[in-house]
Amino acid sequence: MKFLKTYLILAYGLGGLLPLDSAHAQKQYGPGVTDTEIKIGQTMPYSGPVTAVAAIGHAHAAYFKMINEQGGINGRKLTLLSVDDGYNPAKTVEQTRKLVEQEGVLLMFGSPGTGPQTSVQKYLNAQRVPQLFITASTLKLVDPTKFPWTMVFPPSQRAEVAPLAQYLLAHRATAKIGVLYQNDDFGKGFLQALKEALADKVQPTIVAEASYEVSDPSIDSQIIALRGAGADTLFNFSTPKFGSFAIRKVYDMGWQPLHFVSVPSASIAATLAPAGLDKSVGLLSAGFLKDPSAPEWQDDPATKEWLAWMKRYYPEGDVAEWLNVYGYTSAQALVHVLQRCGDKLTRENVMRVAASLTDLELPMLLPGIRLNTSPIDFYPIRQTVLRRFDGKAWVRLADTEPGTHPTGAAPAQRMR
Repeated sequence: MKFLKTYLILAYGLGGLLPLDSAHAQKQYGPGVTDTEIKIGQTMPYSGPVTAVAAIGHAHAAYFKMINEQGGINGRKLTLLSVDDGYNPAKTVEQTRKLVEQEGVLLMFGSPGTGPQTSVQKYLNAQRVPQLFITASTLKLVDPTKFPWTMVFPPSQRAEVAPLAQYLLAHRATAKIGVLYQNDDFGKGFLQALKEALADKVQPTIVAEASYEVSDPSIDSQIIALRGAGADTLFNFSTPKFGSFAIRKVYDMGWQPLHFVSVPSASIAATLAPAGLDKSVGLLSAGFLKDPSAPEWQDDPATKEWLAWMKRYYPEGDVAEWLNVYGYTSAQALVHVLQRCGDKLTRENVMRVAASLTDLELPMLLPGIRLNTSPIDFYPIRQTVLRRFDGKAWVRLADTEPGTHPTGAAPAQRMR
């Protein structure tokens, strides 16, 4: 497998550090780094209500295994300490402290969950430990001024909701919207982003909102209430398990709303298949990664390379699970950052490089989507594309192209 291309990184500074070009001048190590090893920490929901998301951790481990077989990062092997937090913020705090204080990891990487990651954000920033490329998109987590050690990987909730709202305005301007959301910062952030997108519009209108707890055994009553309120459009801001519940209930009731699902619930393996692929036909969702199941990518070299990687390094993984594509891609982003750090593998330099990405193309991102960051914008992915599920795969709508949407930080320029 080919190594990632190395792109020029602008020399933005954090706290007066030396230019990036000096990273190779002499060895400077932070905790968890030696001449032969880079130690990385991670919490994952290997148990609890969102175990489907743990596929990301398995994909990360598989990708790092490949990198180590190829000689590591500038000769240093990657050691990923990925531990279970059960999607429980209290457990996340406990496990994160152990990884930082006992295991001495260089950084925390890719950990998912708005609640879990919010619970350790202040601690990691106080300790000056990178909380890097975490799998969360809530608006509250990203604030480079207040939390300069926290950077997410997925697009912001505003960037995800924007193309959905634009489609609604173009195709169903008088829609009556029902919103299902998780009762935490994850779900509330999506609801806020939707309201912002429709703020200056007389129509469409939100006629009903219904929330659920991650401990709820069912969401049937919420779906019934949304339909009863007269909604003809459903925004489903949920995690995979509850997204599956909602899709199945909507279909079984004979309700036929225009149905939007958030990216976390767009998983074919974890959400749509359990609900029923036939019951999922016509769903709309934003996307930023290639769907290996889609016919348009069957002859794509990057997709073929990903499938070969899955077969060799992660044979137990489901090739229909987009979270495995996500894990592969976010791992590539971290490897790129660590490679650019050279022999200056300090926590400060890791964050400075991460905050200086310029038009970084990764093979499984949709065409036209690139990673860009700066010291004032910690959303690497600013673009999304609207897709429809056809019963087998997510297919890009013919009249859409990658568009830059609000990130909650500095305005971003449209990529070409």
